[in-house]
Amino acid sequence: MVNEEVAGLVEEARLKMNQKAAIKKEQIISELQQARSEILTEVAALSRKERDTVFLGIWSVKDILAHLAGWDFANMDAVHSVLEGKLPAFYEYHDHDWQTYNALLVESYKKGSFKEILASVRDSHAKLVELAWSIPVEQFDKDFGVRFRGYKVTVQRLLEADIKDVRIHHQQIIDFFGKAK
Repeated sequence: MVNEEVAGLVEEARLKMNQKAAIKKEQIISELQQARSEILTEVAALSRKERDTVFLGIWSVKDILAHLAGWDFANMDAVHSVLEGKLPAFYEYHDHDWQTYNALLVESYKKGSFKEILASVRDSHAKLVELAWSIPVEQFDKDFGVRFRGYKVTVQRLLEADIKDVRIHHQQIIDFFGKAK
């Protein structure tokens, strides 16, 4: 009888943990979508001249969008790597503020007009979100033993870093162009 009670308590605790993990996964994906929606709304309101204005080092809004699209694809690859217990390939490019890798991404994904780049970044982000939803909740923040200089790399942490980056760039756009809503 005691074993059955203990088993019941263990099962109840497991269900609560899975429920908390599912809520956290939903929250992260929601934040990922919200941050991207906000920055895309902001850049869509800019004039053609503003979109082409270099304002962040050597970057214009088009460069930022190409950067975001590139990181979407990099993160999709990274998610698969982490789930396989492997360090994502982009870590080989790690330097100050990811400058080298960001330059490669902008070069690769800054193709076409503003509308084409905007469509590309919407598409890449939709694919990243779809992938995030497809990951079983128990694997979303699971430690697969992947480390970079002691930092634990998980799917959740990859997406949290993306959210942070998008929010930083959004604020940079607001600060420069003075378009705060």
